[in-house]
Amino acid sequence: MEDDSVLDCRIVGKFRLEGQKITNPVAVGDRVEVERSEKEDNGTIRNILPRRNYVVRQSPRRRHDLHLLASNIDQAIVIMTITQPDLKQGFIDRFLLMTEPYEIPAIIVFNKADLYDTGHVGVFEYLRDIYEHIGYKAILVSALEGQGIPELKALLKDKTTLITGQSGVGKSTLVNAVEPELELRTQELSDYSGKGQHTTTFAEMHALRDGGAIIDTPGIKSLSFIHLEPMDVAHNFKEFFKYSEDCKFGGNCLHRSEPGCAVREAVESEELSVLRYENYLTILEEVEDQNYWERHKGI
Repeated sequence: MEDDSVLDCRIVGKFRLEGQKITNPVAVGDRVEVERSEKEDNGTIRNILPRRNYVVRQSPRRRHDLHLLASNIDQAIVIMTITQPDLKQGFIDRFLLMTEPYEIPAIIVFNKADLYDTGHVGVFEYLRDIYEHIGYKAILVSALEGQGIPELKALLKDKTTLITGQSGVGKSTLVNAVEPELELRTQELSDYSGKGQHTTTFAEMHALRDGGAIIDTPGIKSLSFIHLEPMDVAHNFKEFFKYSEDCKFGGNCLHRSEPGCAVREAVESEELSVLRYENYLTILEEVEDQNYWERHKGI
């Protein structure tokens, strides 16, 4: 509401997203038209206004549907750790494949710097160089000791930011370090598995005292892309797409075994990241396999 009041609403009608089924027709960040009830203690959402962008993922529970994480955002942040829990670098590239189709600026935040030894710092510097070279910002922070928090606050100021990450990376603790008044619930890592447990159960927007807002989301275990085609993957690894102008088959090249592939040549000469390329091939194969079984189910 314009006056910051809260109105409980229900939604009528069925909504789709570009022809795809979605589990949640209304996302955090949506602008909607509401009809108040006569008692004015609740309302009905009659229309969802056009979104300037959105972030969507394959539903973790209904694999044939999509789940809207957020809409109308200025930027997105993925929280990672190099230890406790151990780094899953491929998750970064999967996250970027969510934001890149809609040209949403993305920031990679490595938390728990207070736990890093020299080797961990070296891993951070290596990854920072890879991602900043292709246009993504990467910063090192410690929610417990305050390292990097002023820089993170500056990045959040006056922007609507989606914040996500895998369970256990300290997302809620980091948000509390940025905005202590929120007092988001936190939870320790499991001593048995070393993995995180979900502390946020649904996406929620929080206003920031210094301007802007954050959309806090539940921890994500994995990201899959059944709604994408192989060429969508190729076009949204943005540094590969830039090099594809020089491929023999241009924008139709998938950068695997095609002759005259400029991307593969750049990887071999280390102009492009081998790490990113290997993740690209893994995602590409997954998408092709998923699409194959979708086309042939019921035969």
